[in-house]
Amino acid sequence: MDNVFIHELANVLSKRIGKHTKIWQFSVILENAFIGENCNINCHTFIENDVIIGNNVTIKSGVYLWDGVRIEDNVFIGPNVTFVNDKYPRSKQYLKEFPKTLIKKGASIGANATILDGITIGEYALIGAGSVVTSNVPDYALVYGNPAKIKGWMDR
Repeated sequence: MDNVFIHELANVLSKRIGKHTKIWQFSVILENAFIGENCNINCHTFIENDVIIGNNVTIKSGVYLWDGVRIEDNVFIGPNVTFVNDKYPRSKQYLKEFPKTLIKKGASIGANATILDGITIGEYALIGAGSVVTSNVPDYALVYGNPAKIKGWMDR
């Protein structure tokens, strides 16, 4: 893990972290997680085993990435964005396989948005702060609200 910064107060078990990535204090990253190059993983984050993060990704504080989340290159995840990986959770009852949630390249997700499981957020889409995303978001769409609806279109 050449040229990787890991704060001394982070708990990083994964060895699959790309160069020039920074991981800040009170972050927990499990053993099988994959994080690309030049990422910034802010403090107070949690990344489970079956998570893949591309290059040049920013993950702000208070974000927990559960099994099944896939994040492509150049994605921004704002503070306290919530990802769901089980629509019908019950204590001590676990899914055999978690749905895949895909955040495509260049997408941005505003603070406090909630992303339900199995959702795809398209390339360069923008999710407004506080939105609840309950269905797939097309490439370049600007969505916000509860539930999030298309309100406009973005470019790169």
